[in-house]
Amino acid sequence: MSLFSPQLVFHLAKARRVAVLTGAGISAESGVATFRDAGGLWEKLKPEELANFEAFMSNPEMVQMWYAHRREVLNDVVPNPAHIALAGFEDLFDEFTVITQNVDDLHRRAGSRSIVELHGNILRNYCVACRQPAGDHELDRPAPDGAYRCAKCSGLIRPDVVWFGEMLPEGAIERADSAARTAEVFLSVGTSAVVYPAASIPITARITGAYVAEINVEKSAIGDDLDEVILGPAGVVLPQLLEAVVAKRAQ
Repeated sequence: MSLFSPQLVFHLAKARRVAVLTGAGISAESGVATFRDAGGLWEKLKPEELANFEAFMSNPEMVQMWYAHRREVLNDVVPNPAHIALAGFEDLFDEFTVITQNVDDLHRRAGSRSIVELHGNILRNYCVACRQPAGDHELDRPAPDGAYRCAKCSGLIRPDVVWFGEMLPEGAIERADSAARTAEVFLSVGTSAVVYPAASIPITARITGAYVAEINVEKSAIGDDLDEVILGPAGVVLPQLLEAVVAKRAQ
């Protein structure tokens, strides 16, 4: 029995513009710990105590140590079949956009090219003063005060991620909204749809005419408002869906 409907395969087979929203669920299948499961000595601290600008300004060394730990953990993580299938989908359409809430860079590593990172990327850093990207060499050795500082202006270097209380990058929101409004098919993958404004993106796509399907291990908060809900691991569903769409187009 197929995991997904013939209607979804039909719509994907004839579509030219497709967009996908991904959340923590797709990365969890690669073994990426959730935001609240960093492990080790960090278990004693709540994410909210580290992932905010006030914490960074009061103790930049501690916050950078936490993010260094998270980056180290990601070194042992690889894209799973769901990430790889999405990269394969990109070659089938005129426009294919991956909108992700994840900061782990796994979509890029899997081969996806058109990616909107709503919450930033944990592998990038920038200077809070001059806003210039920071190179890896600027994180090799902290300044005498224990903080990492910009080689150009000596400003504090911070991770290029969205912290609690911060707005999402304006350009990212605009690109995500545009992709949702022009998509003929929209997939919501591995997201609980409780964090806004990301949770509203699939709804925007449906209102503007897209066929919207959710792929999740359990129905999300917006599942009842979508055209189709597919229950199962994305790493199982997406490769099969890709195969079905390729076969349908070949008929």
